[in-house]
Amino acid sequence: MECANSSSFKAFILMDISDHPQLEMIFFVALLISYLLTLLGNSTIILLSHLDARLHTTMYFFLSNLSSVDLAVTTSCIPQMLINLWGPDKTISYGGCVTQLYVFLWLGATEGILLVVMAFDRYVAVCRPLHYTIIMNPRLCWLLAAIAWLCGLCNSVIQSTFTVQLPLCGHRNVDNFLCEVPAMIKMACGDTSLNEAVLNGVCTFFTVVPLSIILISYCNIAQAVLKIRSAEGQRKAFNTCVSHLIVVFLFYGSAMYAYLLPPKTSNQDQGKFISLFYTVVTPMVNPLIYTLRNKEVKGALRRLLRKGREVG
Repeated sequence: MECANSSSFKAFILMDISDHPQLEMIFFVALLISYLLTLLGNSTIILLSHLDARLHTTMYFFLSNLSSVDLAVTTSCIPQMLINLWGPDKTISYGGCVTQLYVFLWLGATEGILLVVMAFDRYVAVCRPLHYTIIMNPRLCWLLAAIAWLCGLCNSVIQSTFTVQLPLCGHRNVDNFLCEVPAMIKMACGDTSLNEAVLNGVCTFFTVVPLSIILISYCNIAQAVLKIRSAEGQRKAFNTCVSHLIVVFLFYGSAMYAYLLPPKTSNQDQGKFISLFYTVVTPMVNPLIYTLRNKEVKGALRRLLRKGREVG
């Protein structure tokens, strides 16, 4: 069969959604509920961070950026999944697939770097508390956030551009819930060694390097916390970090499994589950992780609800 560039196709078929037709309505309901919870949780954090003066701090500035990324990640893929689950049509347009590919990679890398920035913020707060306001000034915070978004964009441009140039030789079936690099590479009929090398290199940089920085930061934080004499001080320092650590392991654990493990060592269905995990589950539980353990956020939410009742 004669090879053709991916741009010659008008649409792709998302195959994995049609593998279990008897479960499609269950998947639709579960996905819709997860999406609504994600919208509610992350929008609440963004709203509280902007409306409540007590949350106008560096920590909540970065947390609202993280929530913005989670909102955008889910919106880039879940509505298309819901459309395909609702009816017999399982296709996604070429433009929609490419857009999803670029946006998903951009936001995924941005989230990884934001988690590094948040670890640095926690390091300064615990290890350099007297210099915290000087070091984490508004200018530096905006700069760090901009770097995270720009680095994520660079990652997307590199990987996605290499991927969309692959010859597909008539293949239109994407064996996944969404258009992402590993699934697109599997569709190619030519030599994909360069694409796989780029994928491994970029993913290693955006996972192993940031995760190493985060772990080093928390080793220093742990040493500083152990030096605090009061149990109350240790507990407070621990609570400011544990939520972030949980989110870090959820994000990087799933990302490393999906992108860095060799295909032969990972089960195909498990890989699809991991893709679903970091596109649906992680953005949904992130707000819960930060709010359930955070008295400041819960207090801000109570104040906002109280104002709403007074106005009503």
